[in-house]
Amino acid sequence: MSDIYHIPVLAKESIEGMNLHANASVVDATFGGGGHSSLILESLGSGGRLFAFDQDEDAAGNALKDDRLFFIRHNFRYVKNFLHYYGVNQVDSIFADLGVSSHEFDEADRGFSFRFDAALDMRMNRDAEIDAAKVVNSYDEERLLQVFKMFGEIKNARKLTATLIKARSVAPIKTTTRLKEIASACAPKAIENKYLAQVFQALRIEVNAEMEALREFLLASLDLIKPGGRLVILTYHSLEDRLCKNFMRSGNLEGKIEKDFYGNVQSPFRLINRKVIVPSAEEQKQNSRSRSAKLRIAEKI
Repeated sequence: MSDIYHIPVLAKESIEGMNLHANASVVDATFGGGGHSSLILESLGSGGRLFAFDQDEDAAGNALKDDRLFFIRHNFRYVKNFLHYYGVNQVDSIFADLGVSSHEFDEADRGFSFRFDAALDMRMNRDAEIDAAKVVNSYDEERLLQVFKMFGEIKNARKLTATLIKARSVAPIKTTTRLKEIASACAPKAIENKYLAQVFQALRIEVNAEMEALREFLLASLDLIKPGGRLVILTYHSLEDRLCKNFMRSGNLEGKIEKDFYGNVQSPFRLINRKVIVPSAEEQKQNSRSRSAKLRIAEKI
């Protein structure tokens, strides 16, 4: 495993947040380059176990040679199914570093970044049927509008959608460069790069069903974490952060706070950091991926 593949964000804070002991059973839901996983293994003794998930075939090549590591090449939404396959009902800690790895962004042919000319792909699992080109070229106007509004939080989503539909009627939109040209025409000049990032983010989330997967994963974690165990999550955009924040506060996806007769909050979690943890200025300087990172930690009661 090479640090060039993926530099772990908030590494020290994430490992400390897991509150590990030598014989702990741990889930790393987003293995990637194995940066966080290698640090988790350093914190475990010979009796510890790490179950690492990643649907990206490139990540499988980074699997560490360690008898305590069980690498599972599947989406973390299936975490409960695969832990049960290994005879595990509960674990001591679940960790997830959400979003796209620096490797995926930097691999031009994956189509995640508007920095490169590539096929419009964006699939984390390259065996999946739907890619970004299919979304852009086959979704009807209303469905495409919802993708950009919900997942990109793009203010002029209607204008962008109309422009894309007009462009695809002339010729299919097959490359990141062509999408960038079309989206740039709709972007406010002062924030063009931010706007393009929102457009690409929206498509990536739709292609990989990221929000649906995250919801399933969070609900599964409720059953899987032992009392006293930790849920530790790194988020990178407001949609996933809001969902994780609400879930950790309330124990449900809606963020609905339940109270007992005396007005005490009834939640299956206790927040370890009420104020979100963000990377230092120094870390942000060294690792561009960390600039939008937020770390949230909760303990199962």
